Amino acid sequence: MDEFPGRAGRFLRRHWLIAAVLVLVTGFVMTPHRLERLFVYYPFRQLEGDPGSVGLAFQDIHLVTEDGIKLHGWFVPCEGAQSTLLIFHGNGGNISHRLSWIEMLHPLGVHVFIIDYRGFGRSEGTPFEEGLYRDARAAYSWWARERQPRGEKLILVGESLGGAVAVHLGARVPAAGLILQSTFTSARDMARTMFPLGLLLPLTGLRFDSQKEIAKIACPKLLIHGTRDEIVPFRLGKTLYEIAPAPKSFYIVPEAGHNDLLWVAGAEYTRQLKSFLSRIH
Repeated sequence: MDEFPGRAGRFLRRHWLIAAVLVLVTGFVMTPHRLERLFVYYPFRQLEGDPGSVGLAFQDIHLVTEDGIKLHGWFVPCEGAQSTLLIFHGNGGNISHRLSWIEMLHPLGVHVFIIDYRGFGRSEGTPFEEGLYRDARAAYSWWARERQPRGEKLILVGESLGGAVAVHLGARVPAAGLILQSTFTSARDMARTMFPLGLLLPLTGLRFDSQKEIAKIACPKLLIHGTRDEIVPFRLGKTLYEIAPAPKSFYIVPEAGHNDLLWVAGAEYTRQLKSFLSRIH
C-alpha cells in the first residue's frame, strides 16, 4: 500500500554517495515543510474507484478541520454493527487504494470510516505532521457527533504512517480499541533506517513519536507486522508492541512485506481481527 518509499530505498542503496550530497544540498535550500512533503508523503489526487465498485453501500463524508481545510472520506455501513473502525492510511496513494482492505473488513460486522488526509485524493491542502493530527481530530469529531449517540464503539486503525496518526489521536480521545498495522516507533527511528534521508530529520522537525504517545492509551491494542517488511523494519513494530501498555497482542505475519501483508496473511488476517474485536464487544 506504500510502495513508493521502497523504490526510493533501492535507488538510495545503489547510489548512496550521490544521494547523500543531494540530500545535504536540498536541506540548505528547502523549508522544513517542503522537505517533509518531498520525502514523507506520496499522495495521489485521482480516486480509482469507490466502495460501490466493490458492491458496498457507502456515504461520502465531507469534513472541515479546525484550520479550515476541507477533507473527504467514506463511511461504509454494516447492518447491525455496534462499532466503527476509523482508519488512517499510510503515506502513499489515497483511500481508493484501500478498497480491497475495506472489502476485507466489511464481513467483520463493523462500520468502516476512512478519510484522506489533506493533500490526498479529494481533500484540500498540503500534508504536514500537525496537519494530519488536525485531520484525525476532524474525523473523530464527526464520529462523536454522528455515531457515538447511537451507542457505537470506536476502534482506531492505523496503517504504516497512519499508525502514528492513530496513536496520537488515541492518546487524546477515548477509544474502545486500537489496531496498528506495519507501523513504527518514531520518525527518528525510521530516519536511522533511511540513510541518507535521515540526515534531514533535524531540519524537518518531524516527530511522529508513537513510542511516547502509546503509553497514554489504556484500551486493548492489536499490533500487526510482517517479518519481511522492507519499509518499516519488523523490529520497530516489535519494539512498539513491547512499549505499549497492556492489554495488547501482537499478530506476526511470517514472510509478509509492507505492501503484501493482507495477501500473505490471507484468511488468518480476518480471523485475528475478528478475535480481537470479539474481546472488545
